[in-house]
Amino acid sequence: MRLKDRFSWGTRAYVMGILNVAPDSFSGDGLTGVPAAVAQARRFAEHGADILDIGGESTRPDARPLDAAAEISRVAPVIAAVRAALPEMPISVDTYRAAVADAALDAGADIVNDVWSLRADPDIAAVAARHGAPVILMHNRSKPGHAEIDARLGGQYIGASYDDLLGEVAGELKALANRARAAGIGADQIILDPGLGFGKSVDQNLALMNHLDDFKALGYPLLVGPSRKSFIGRVLDVPVGERMFGTAAAVTLSILRGADIVRVHDVGEMAQVARMTDAILRAPTA
Repeated sequence: MRLKDRFSWGTRAYVMGILNVAPDSFSGDGLTGVPAAVAQARRFAEHGADILDIGGESTRPDARPLDAAAEISRVAPVIAAVRAALPEMPISVDTYRAAVADAALDAGADIVNDVWSLRADPDIAAVAARHGAPVILMHNRSKPGHAEIDARLGGQYIGASYDDLLGEVAGELKALANRARAAGIGADQIILDPGLGFGKSVDQNLALMNHLDDFKALGYPLLVGPSRKSFIGRVLDVPVGERMFGTAAAVTLSILRGADIVRVHDVGEMAQVARMTDAILRAPTA
């Protein structure tokens, strides 16, 4: 899939709906079985999703990693069924493993969404390039097991040390994009994600959100994923099931600061937030 054929960057914000087929998802919305996933995909499409992001392994701080075969068994059948049910819907696979990405793209996925930006598995960049698949590259300084777990608020990765938060994140994102291009992935097939929640403290996450326009200067479409994240829970002192309003505020600000895609769990509500924010932001002057 060519991104430029499906998306008109800068004209509006696009909504990516999260389809978790991991039963241990941090957000508590993990789906079991292909029929349930297809039903959720249909609901998301009806409620305004522009992209579906399907993942089989939880990225929560205390989650146990899967092997590739187990991850493929979760995501490939779901992707094939969703592709059959919604033939025009762009689908991304949330994985960092080359074998999973290959199986997912064969099953009908269009985009590879890699939280480790093609670094965890040295073969995944070649898989994306061979399929002509766009990639989403996320900034990530988190360390497995390096987390704080709160019984009520859930887990959060401990923030890494930065001398210049904005400058370092921007520089690392640029380097990740250059690395992908060197592997044969076109510049117009790259989307960047500043990685809210991954190796950042609460204050660092808030600062990144407030300065997203710094990353727009890199010249790539920008995806932001604040939905139900732990920093919202810490700011508002609410558990994961009560973060709708905090997520809405974060989605609004993300769009105002230049996000091209917002990745969310609550598609219907956040699609309305995105549409209203877009209407205000892009209203013609009298």
